[in-house]
Amino acid sequence: MERYYRPEIETAPREEILKIQNEKIVKQVRHVYDNVEYYRKLMDEKGVKPEDIKGVEDIHKLPFLKKDDLRECYPYGLLAVDLKDCVRIQSTSGTTGKRVVAFYTQHDIDLWEECCARAIVAAGGTNEDVVQVCYGYGLFTGGAGLHGGAHKVGALTLPMSSGNTERQIQFMMDLNSTILCCTPSYAAFIAESLKERGYKPEDNKLKAGIFGAEPWTEEMRKSIEEGLGIKAYDIYGLTETSGPGVAFECSEQKGMHINEDHFYAEIIDPDTGEVLPEGEKGELVFTALDKEAFPLLRYRTRDICILTRGKCSCGRTHVKMCKPMGRSDDMLIIRGVNVFPSQIETVLLNEGYTPNYMIYVDRKNNTDTLDIDVELSPDKFSDNIAEMQEMEKKLAAAMRTMLGIGPKIHLVAPKTIQRSEGKAVRVIDNRKLHD
Repeated sequence: MERYYRPEIETAPREEILKIQNEKIVKQVRHVYDNVEYYRKLMDEKGVKPEDIKGVEDIHKLPFLKKDDLRECYPYGLLAVDLKDCVRIQSTSGTTGKRVVAFYTQHDIDLWEECCARAIVAAGGTNEDVVQVCYGYGLFTGGAGLHGGAHKVGALTLPMSSGNTERQIQFMMDLNSTILCCTPSYAAFIAESLKERGYKPEDNKLKAGIFGAEPWTEEMRKSIEEGLGIKAYDIYGLTETSGPGVAFECSEQKGMHINEDHFYAEIIDPDTGEVLPEGEKGELVFTALDKEAFPLLRYRTRDICILTRGKCSCGRTHVKMCKPMGRSDDMLIIRGVNVFPSQIETVLLNEGYTPNYMIYVDRKNNTDTLDIDVELSPDKFSDNIAEMQEMEKKLAAAMRTMLGIGPKIHLVAPKTIQRSEGKAVRVIDNRKLHD
């Protein structure tokens, strides 16, 4: 039987959700216009006043915000309350340019933690569970969000943070963790590490995992579920909009429900900015409906996905977003072909390889090159050079079928690609060094 953290909201009729959104957006636009000079100027330049926004049907009139705007406004330029009313900052994990710093009032923290609590309950969590949080703590939002959500549910919470896999496994086994929260790549590494130590999936007490912060494929989900003996749930969020919990998967595992009473989602054409109809693929845009300190209106996430409103077997009525299908800003364009790392991962897992890989893009003699290092599992590794070359050739052919261009495949020995305890870095694009 499906459980909900806030059933009256999570299963509310569409008309009721719309009523909540309409009331909140009118107040929010006024709050931002009156308190954020930077956004007020953007609205004035577009000729939009707060009184022009009478409900969510008018959101398209508002200007967009992009990550560049956030960097330009660092640190206080988008703050909408007095600093003394803020109780926390979180920051993006990016390493280029100025970091994005997001501010939170206590109300914002409560809102965020409730969203994470909804995700935990949707994954089967109760006050009888032991939730092991292996997302990074500190400025990164992952640890703090799921930690707070687990507390709201009343679960015993293990604030492990990322890394120290030996200790993760010790606590997991000794304290009978039932729900694991971390990046999917780290979950795969934990599964691999357990297997190396002689544990079978049935030896642990885990029943579910809540994984996010990086792209992952259905093939990787299947691999993690089999490796840990769990049901793996996706969770989505951005520091800019609060953190994980903006959207989460239910038992149906076919898309993530967006917490529509707090976030309004749109899909736009990434090139024109035009709002696209439901079911169309485009760039995801979020408006925070009731955040106080850092309320972003029409924030362009750069994530490519689809929104759908079909009836869900779990009983939740909030719109669903599919797994991000790539990003409009870190899509690789190689010899004129659009390539997403998720496509490469799909081929690897379909062909029976590990999800440990590195993509290297370069330019030689004015031509783009694509090299992929693929780590072999011990059972696939061989000293037979001819056999390895044949495997590389076969994998390159499968990649060409998926991508439309042929990469150079390099099969490497087990354990030679560095494991990530946070967000996995999969792409090194050296073309920028030459351009």
